[in-house]
Amino acid sequence: MMATMKYHNPVLLKETVEGLNIKPSGIYVDVTFGGGGHSREILKHLDENGKLFAFDQDQDALLNTIDDDRFTLINENFQYVKRFLRFHGVKQVDGILADFGVSSHQFDVAERGFSTRFEASLDMRMNQESTLSAYHVVNEYEEEQIRQVLWQYGELRQAPAMARVIVEARHDEDIKTSDQLKSVLKRFLQHKKENKVLAQIYQAIRIEVNQEIEVLKKLLIQTPEVLKEGGRLSFISYHSLEDRLVKRFIRNGMFEGEPERDVFGNYEVPLKKVGGLIVPTQEEIKQNNRARSAKLRIAEKL
Repeated sequence: MMATMKYHNPVLLKETVEGLNIKPSGIYVDVTFGGGGHSREILKHLDENGKLFAFDQDQDALLNTIDDDRFTLINENFQYVKRFLRFHGVKQVDGILADFGVSSHQFDVAERGFSTRFEASLDMRMNQESTLSAYHVVNEYEEEQIRQVLWQYGELRQAPAMARVIVEARHDEDIKTSDQLKSVLKRFLQHKKENKVLAQIYQAIRIEVNQEIEVLKKLLIQTPEVLKEGGRLSFISYHSLEDRLVKRFIRNGMFEGEPERDVFGNYEVPLKKVGGLIVPTQEEIKQNNRARSAKLRIAEKL
């Protein structure tokens, strides 16, 4: 069975691609290729002169490449979007699509260590060449660093106590597997809330391992340069940290503070939002549980 078969349905497929307002002969970028579902949909809207570039740092995603002269798959992290588009002779594009979720495939391959369902080594690297893994975070970070990761990225109120327990436990032996980590943290995993709390712990460690927040900021900062005037971005987030960054950048062109206003109280920003927040229907959530926390925002370059 080819790897493509393991990738589930892309979330908010129709809405995300429609949000790009595709010009048939335009140039588009899918910065989170994964199983290629969004890319295949974009290609349906392009004529023979249209072009689509896709990014994915995960080696597994290369197995899904699309055999089409209009398509180029770049095996790199999307934080380098401007650099690698220029390498391919492209300075500006008509649209950028991103789906920031971990792919279903990554969750379903036990040894990648993304899922709370499987016993696996602590890994969680989206780029398998990366040196920073979940093992490194859990066993080598200082207590204060672990507390910060769990608090900031998992929004866990018990982060200080969890960090202390992890540091105490690893004195005896390294915490190498997901089962060991669960065992160390079992006092925090009350029966009814076990799955929710575990998901928050895993999310926090995964965001740190893959530097997801920093990488997202780097992508957002490049979008006004990479997009042509009137070009669109169509971004799907899955947790409040990401969504807040996307929403704020669209509104203010920055992540903190407010843009400077002129004497009339007006300010210039590079993007304007298109429509409101889009979330999946109950029907889509029923068919694809992964969609339940998805939030889509669309913006246009001014």
